[in-house]
Amino acid sequence: MTKVAIMCADGCEEVEALTPVDVFRRLGVQADMVGLKDTTVKGAHDIMLTADKVLDDSLLDYDAVIFPGGYGGAQNLRNSEQLDSLMVQRQAAGKWNCAMCAAPTAFAHYGLLDNADYTIYPGMEEDVAKEATGSRFHEDITVVDTKKHLVTSRGPATAMTYAFQIADVLGLDTKQLKHDMLYDFLQENI
Repeated sequence: MTKVAIMCADGCEEVEALTPVDVFRRLGVQADMVGLKDTTVKGAHDIMLTADKVLDDSLLDYDAVIFPGGYGGAQNLRNSEQLDSLMVQRQAAGKWNCAMCAAPTAFAHYGLLDNADYTIYPGMEEDVAKEATGSRFHEDITVVDTKKHLVTSRGPATAMTYAFQIADVLGLDTKQLKHDMLYDFLQENI
């Protein structure tokens, strides 16, 4: 059974955390909200989130780990030595790691973006370039690096596309859900 973890730290963008949870649960996939330090997480806009569990070594067991952005949340994820170690182990094992908005800066700090294709919130590519050797920035809404098993995205408005992109790389059938949520309608009419 496919399962994903959404890492939640104080200061995270709430829409970027909750959109993947919503999409994956609608798909019938186990989607666990994982608090960095506690099950109570205060989002960037003072919305309180309740995580299902707190970070531990079980993060290695998920098919994908998803980082929402938000500058404060991304910095908290970036500065966790435990999370750094687990994410490096995940990449070495060929597991999918996903970050959006400001969160790719955490991946750059961990070394996950070395020689990788990625995207990030506009203007933050310089922060990544300082830490990620040979990284290649793209302005696309989402970027998938299949060699590094990475999915990255740009910001709050791209959260739905990000969630569906992750589902697609995991091999999930998203066609019906995209239709039910009017995502296909939106894509055809923009």
